Amino acid sequence: MKIGIYYENTGFRLKGSGKAKKIIEKVIRKQGRISDDLNFIFTDDETLRKINVQFLNHDYFTDVITFNYNVSNKIKGEVYISIDTVKLNSINYNVSLRNEVVRVMMHGILHLLGYDDKSDSDKEKMTIMEDLLIVDYNTLINEL
Repeated sequence: MKIGIYYENTGFRLKGSGKAKKIIEKVIRKQGRISDDLNFIFTDDETLRKINVQFLNHDYFTDVITFNYNVSNKIKGEVYISIDTVKLNSINYNVSLRNEVVRVMMHGILHLLGYDDKSDSDKEKMTIMEDLLIVDYNTLINEL
């Protein structure tokens, strides 16, 4: 298991990142999978937009992009998160920054676990799972 949290072009730092890694590991195990070389990269809007253009041919800002390198039931990948967009979303949805950061981290994990959000019904399923994983996350962070 190797879960990394990195920062590029941002002053943001995830508080309690050691606990976050342990919780992410537990969330993945609870889904019957094993984490293996999973990286979260917090960055800014412009960097994530460039990634979006280069790899997905989408010229717009987004909060999270996930690259899936899974092998069998081992979860491997990169989850890029724009902290700029996450901050705006936390204001727009009237939730704490911490809650929104956890939501996009869980969103990335769900993509790695095989969930998709292309259709409305898929989005609804992902949102339900995000909500459940946020509860798990918040419960576990209080236990550690």
